[in-house]
Amino acid sequence: MQNYKKVFLAAAVTLAFSAGAMAENLKMGIEAAYPPFNNKDASGNVVGFDKEIGDALCAKMKVECTVVTSDWDGIIPALNAKKFDFLISSMSITDERKQAVDFTEPYYSNKLQFIAPKNVDFKTDKASLKGKIIGAQRATLAGTWLEDNIGDDITIKLYDTQENAYLDLTSGRLDGILADKYVNYEWLKSDAGKSYEFKGDPVEESDKIGIAVRKNDPIRDKLNTALKEIVADGTYKKINDKYFPFSIY
Repeated sequence: MQNYKKVFLAAAVTLAFSAGAMAENLKMGIEAAYPPFNNKDASGNVVGFDKEIGDALCAKMKVECTVVTSDWDGIIPALNAKKFDFLISSMSITDERKQAVDFTEPYYSNKLQFIAPKNVDFKTDKASLKGKIIGAQRATLAGTWLEDNIGDDITIKLYDTQENAYLDLTSGRLDGILADKYVNYEWLKSDAGKSYEFKGDPVEESDKIGIAVRKNDPIRDKLNTALKEIVADGTYKKINDKYFPFSIY
């Protein structure tokens, strides 16, 4: 009986240790097609602002994290199917998405703004946009804004990735693009984007970006705590300054 108790106790300790070890490994979901926030380098490694913020949060939570990539269209279903534990991929916090997932506090704020060729008189009021072909990434706040506000007056073309929208713009298939200002900011600095510019004022000033988790998952509180810590100790600013000459927090 004594030996049986020892074996049982050893098995229980091993089981508890294994469960603890498992809890120390988390997966973060990222689209990896939205530079400078998330994309892949020449070696196929996921890089970008989202990835570095995710790594910093994991370090604060004292957990090992690995990246799982997912197409944007299916990224929330993938989270809820437990393909990864949290989603840090520049996702706007919206009431519609809150029905499917929970969000942390915002980890940065964005704006929506049009871009178009520099040599074109491109006004952004509804009357001036009438009849134009405008692109946006599918299932984004930009696409929703176009549909809700000027969908009856323009032709909207939606794309699976932001990069494909830019390709159609440079090919002359689009008159302009509506997207997150800081994503457009990065692209306008590239060779492909040097002949384009921001047009008009931002049409949406309060685009709050959060980390998505499954409903009622306690990891949300841990991520919020870690976010406060990386802001307080300067880690967030260090990452921010690597990508932008201004604060996006």
